Amino acid sequence: MRRAHAWSLVAAGSIAAVLALSSRRCAAGPPAPPPASIRLERVVGGLRSPVHLTHAGDGSGRLYVVEQAGRIRVVEGGALRPEPLLDLTDRVRSGGEMGLLSVAFHPRYPTDRRLYVNYTRRKEGARRGLETVVAEHRVADDGASAAREGRVLLTIDQPWENHNGGQLAFGADGFLYIGMGDGGSGGDPLDAGQRTDTLLGKLLRIDVEPAGDRPYGVPPDNPFVKGPHLPEVWASGLRNPWRFSFDRARPERLFAADVGQNAWEAVYLVERGDNCGWRLLEGSRPFKLPRGHDTSKLRMPIAEYGRHEGQSVTGGFVYRGEACPSLVGKYLFTDFYPSAFWTLTEQEGGAWRREEVARHDFQVSSFGEDEAGEVYVVDYAGVIYRVAEAARRY
Repeated sequence: MRRAHAWSLVAAGSIAAVLALSSRRCAAGPPAPPPASIRLERVVGGLRSPVHLTHAGDGSGRLYVVEQAGRIRVVEGGALRPEPLLDLTDRVRSGGEMGLLSVAFHPRYPTDRRLYVNYTRRKEGARRGLETVVAEHRVADDGASAAREGRVLLTIDQPWENHNGGQLAFGADGFLYIGMGDGGSGGDPLDAGQRTDTLLGKLLRIDVEPAGDRPYGVPPDNPFVKGPHLPEVWASGLRNPWRFSFDRARPERLFAADVGQNAWEAVYLVERGDNCGWRLLEGSRPFKLPRGHDTSKLRMPIAEYGRHEGQSVTGGFVYRGEACPSLVGKYLFTDFYPSAFWTLTEQEGGAWRREEVARHDFQVSSFGEDEAGEVYVVDYAGVIYRVAEAARRY
């Protein structure tokens, strides 16, 4: 059984600060715009197993990097602060695919000084057993630290140690979206992706404000408030949506990269109420599909690739910054293992063109975005890079 992300591997060798361009031109049809041309600029090193990067939307220019063991580190002025914003290492169960997996700041931050984290911990009162925790913590007025004691919004039992999902992100609607894997093992033995009575294998959408005696609310326009799924569910049929993101220019668009089982990695443009097919399908290909089963209502990926190109997709962002003009409007993503950086460009009729724009020789655990829309690459060995324009070769 292949894990979605083999975190225990250690990146080998030195990492070049600048990657060479490698791209393919369209061979037919109308003239295509020049392909993206990118390089990576080193921003900071010295991190320990970083798995997520984001900003707080407060105009400070700070970057916040999640270390898997349970710390949120701060990058300011190109340097790493010695003290973390938040340290939860004493309660986080880390290792493999477990740990502190993401952070999201309240959309009205810093007026509302709350942040939200997603981590795995040992279930209380149990010698064995794992659960995902989504919790709220408050940042001090000086912005230098966050309260260690927080408010737990949601806990979800994890039957195995892998496929924990882990992404948190606020949409333009002000609600919190949560990526949940299928619970682990291999082949989704619990059929969580298709079941209606579990939050595993889903994208969730909640209101972080308490509702009655519940620690969070359910938006009334969630697709399954009246069934058939649990009301928190936004979309289903996912194996391990390790990283998803919104296009800041078209915030209704949610791009989710779903890690495959043993043959296909996939990227989806997910809409309200979608079923992305797992475990009936792996990407667009049959996995455990009953004979004669109707797949016409399943959401198909906008891109997929096989084992000859990578093993574990790492989702990125639609680029909306200024440093890399050739990348604007394109979705940038890669594989966790040494492979290619690719872009997806939407074509007339709704198809998407995939192009290779660079290669890397390290383990990309995540992408990140700053307040200005510039995109960063997170190297699991401890380095953060910024995506920039490369000199063109003719």
